[in-house]
Amino acid sequence: MRRGFVTLLALGSLVAVGCREPADVAREAGGSAGSTTAPAATGKMRLMNAPAAGEVDEIVRSAQAKAMADRRRVVVYVGASWCEPCQRFHHAAERGELDVKFSDVDLLGFDADHDAERLASAGYASKLIPLFALPGPDGRASGKQVEGGIKGEGAVGFIAPRLEKMLAD
Repeated sequence: MRRGFVTLLALGSLVAVGCREPADVAREAGGSAGSTTAPAATGKMRLMNAPAAGEVDEIVRSAQAKAMADRRRVVVYVGASWCEPCQRFHHAAERGELDVKFSDVDLLGFDADHDAERLASAGYASKLIPLFALPGPDGRASGKQVEGGIKGEGAVGFIAPRLEKMLAD
């Protein structure tokens, strides 16, 4: 009985993979199905760890210059390894769950425990994490920010709309 169940699961997986639309397969391969035009480029939220040393405003300005060339936006992200909402948001971004909403966003990540002093000197101080802050042209905090989260499975659902609103303003 157990062997039959495993075989059934394996066959179900093959059928599920085989049932994708040709256009989906072509898009994933970088081509198109049945057309001579290339598919529209889809962006992905990019996660970048900030260097462990250096002035925050200089690091941010450098990231902004690179992002501008790619028509993207930089958001300074401050989290910590022990912060559950930070972990959940980070994992969702890594899995691509936020790519649709934040397709043109580069998250420049700092660690709240290690970078607190240098972040504060550039205006990125916060009592709560995660912190998502829009930098000004000088690389310093612009004052537009979203901070804090909730624990549990609703963490990403709590943070994402607030981040979306900040980016839209």
